[in-house]
Formats: sequence, structure tokens, C-alpha cells
Amino acid sequence: MLNISIWDTPAEEPWTVWLVTVVLVVAAVIDGWQLKVPNWITFPMILSGWAYSAYAFGWEGIGWSLAGTGVGLALLMPAYAIGGMGAGDVKLLAGVGAWCWSTITLFSFCASAVVGGVLAVAMVVFQGKWSHHRNQFFGILNEISTIRDPNQLAAIAADRKSSMMLLPYGIPIAIGTIAYFAWMGLLL
Repeated sequence: MLNISIWDTPAEEPWTVWLVTVVLVVAAVIDGWQLKVPNWITFPMILSGWAYSAYAFGWEGIGWSLAGTGVGLALLMPAYAIGGMGAGDVKLLAGVGAWCWSTITLFSFCASAVVGGVLAVAMVVFQGKWSHHRNQFFGILNEISTIRDPNQLAAIAADRKSSMMLLPYGIPIAIGTIAYFAWMGLLL
């Protein structure tokens, strides 16, 4: 019987890291082009991660894969619930979780958040609309702290969407995750 812990991951096998990397690059390109990560990428990524984990590591493997999927969903679901992110982005990180399990998914999310923040600031500076987006940012923070109803926040976000610059978040997820893979020496 295998003894798998939270620190173990199937990403120690190079082909799994490269598979996730290729899927992330394809998803990022499509998201950058269409502002959407399609289900035909995310669902097979999640299901195949579960299947591989079950095949290679048995019941413990499927348990850790499901936990990684849950971590990916939990990290981005709040932003999705209030209209700040698309469902495809949430499912993409869940797919990373299905293949790489909880620990790598958490660190991947952290790296992706940094990349997303840098890209968002760069987009705002490049377009020269700093004061407009700064005011929107503080308005959104105020709404989140005072309204508390995710449905109402989502409706407000939908109304505001046409005046906002959209960041296809599949790109930061791909860059952050791949950068984390490289930093940890998993792409060798």
C-alpha cells in the first residue's frame, strides 16, 4: 500500500508536468484570444487528472487529486461568485489541482496572483487610465466590504463590465504555474 502525504504529487513525473504545461499554454492562448477558457479544455483536464491519480496511486491518489481540485476551486470561486472572474479560469486551476494536487496548486495560485497583479497594473499604465481604474478598484473594495451579498455583487460587476479592462486570467494562471514548475525544477 502506498503512503502518500499532502507533500507528494504526481508532478514528480516529468511527463505530467509537461502535459499540464501544454494544456495551460493552449488555454492561455485561447483565453487571450477569446476571453474564455473553454470546457473542452477544462473538463478533460480535470477528469484525466482524477483518472491518472486513481490509476497510478489508487484510492489515496484519487483522494489527493480530488483535494487538489477542491483547492483550485476554493481559491478562485470567491472571485467568480462576485463576477470578478470567469468560470473557465476557476476550472483551469481546478485542473491543475487534479493533476498536481493541493500543495502545488496553492503555490501555483500564489504565483498566478502575483503575475495577474503585475499584468493588471501594466495594462492600466500602458493604457494611461490610472485614475479611472484606481477609482474603480477602491469602489469595488468598498462594495465588497459593505454589500456582502454575492448575487448583488455579481449584478453590479456585470453592469460595470463594459467600462472595465478585462484581464484573461488564464494567462496569469499559465505563467504563474509554469514559472512555479520552472522554479521548483519540475520542467527538467
